Amino acid sequence: MLFKRHRRLRQNEAIRKMIREHHIHTEDLIYPIFVVAGEGIKAEVPSMPGVFHFSIDQLQEEIQEVMDLGITSIIVFGVPAEKDECGSGADHEQGIVQSAIRHIKASFPQLYVIADTCLCQFTSHGHCGVIENREVANDASLERLVSTAISQAQAGADMIAPSNMMDGFVAAIRQGLDEAGFTDTPILSYAVKYASSFYGPFRDAAHSTPQFGDRRTYQMDPANAREALREAYSDVEEGADLLMVKPGLAYLDIIHRIRETFHLPIVAYQVSGEYAMIKAAAQNGWIDEKQVVLESMTSFKRAGADMILTYYAKDIARWQLN
Repeated sequence: MLFKRHRRLRQNEAIRKMIREHHIHTEDLIYPIFVVAGEGIKAEVPSMPGVFHFSIDQLQEEIQEVMDLGITSIIVFGVPAEKDECGSGADHEQGIVQSAIRHIKASFPQLYVIADTCLCQFTSHGHCGVIENREVANDASLERLVSTAISQAQAGADMIAPSNMMDGFVAAIRQGLDEAGFTDTPILSYAVKYASSFYGPFRDAAHSTPQFGDRRTYQMDPANAREALREAYSDVEEGADLLMVKPGLAYLDIIHRIRETFHLPIVAYQVSGEYAMIKAAAQNGWIDEKQVVLESMTSFKRAGADMILTYYAKDIARWQLN
């Protein structure tokens, strides 16, 4: 009887490694860091075990560990001491993100620092833009976002990552950066960002839960796939240098569609809810945390992601070193 013997190439770990199609490298990982106002703060986020709020004076040890593990890039999220209607702290020269970036780059100039560019952490209402008549005003929000991006670049950010999902945000920020002299600063666009239920723990970490309504008028409907291509096309035309899909695991089909359509680098965001679910199951002994995380990472790469933004970056780096 004639049939294919596929198992010949699965006989042992040596041959499995030899023919493995996709690999996770430490250089593929982007590690998120939450910086808060104050001093002497290193406080674990309750809904994200292993993830901490750091005050700027507590960053040194954390960043040194990141560097020692071989992680080459981080993204900075800031939680200010005060918030207001227009998110005035987002573009302040001494804002929490700007101050953190300057501190990090002064001590670790070789580390690639990405700035999250949004207003939700800085607004008293928790939305990603300026509110007019209880609605997020798109064009008025663009002005604030451009100012924020420029201030982050001035502080030393290597890359700007706008996550707000306003129409035209890439075009506006690209023009603003260019006019301010930052023509070489790339934009990692949160091109495809869904109005997902997987963001809950992040809102706990960033203190950014909307105080009214929700974000469905500007973030994408989880049921839509073709719309993701429209969003990505717009950002490519407007000058995006990289494209992000958020969340990651529940949207592997979207990552694959974006990969098949565009030639820009693709970033997948393993969001807080995905991280928290794995952590909870592992802490209850229901799964093998390491193997589940690595399998998830491989799924992102297999779908077409070049880089992965994940709270598990340090763990993955440790596992690869040992």
